[in-house]
Parts: sequence; C-alpha cells; structure tokens
Amino acid sequence: MAIIINVDVMLAKRKMSVTELSERVGITMANLSILKNGKAKAVRFSTLEAICKTLDCQPGDILEYKNDEATPSCSS
Repeated sequence: MAIIINVDVMLAKRKMSVTELSERVGITMANLSILKNGKAKAVRFSTLEAICKTLDCQPGDILEYKNDEATPSCSS
C-alpha cells in the first residue's frame, strides 16, 4: 500500500513555488519537503485543508492511493 503525494503536480498546475505555498499555508519548508517527498507519516486535516484552499483543489488532487500488489492473493 502506498499513498502518493501530488503536491508537485498541483504546484505546477497553479504555477506556484514551494516557497510561496509554504508562506501561504504557514508550514515550514522542511515539513513541506517531507510531505512533498512522501516521507510524512501523517498529515493534519487543518494542514491538508490549508493546502487545498491555497491551491484551490480537493484532497483527492493531493493524495492518491496506489496498491503495491500486482495481483491479490487468494486463500483456499
């Protein structure tokens, strides 16, 4: 199971820099970098809300679930 963070995609679509997003959301560059690189263990809803408000997007535009398993296993 993997959660993919698409902040870079939304930043490119909105033509916004990481620095500008950091300042508008009120999150440090270090924490934004951790989130952006998929290293975060959790995201506060208030932070996700602020990112979505700033980038004018939905949470699903930022977060994506990707199944790591190629095929599901069946037990007999």
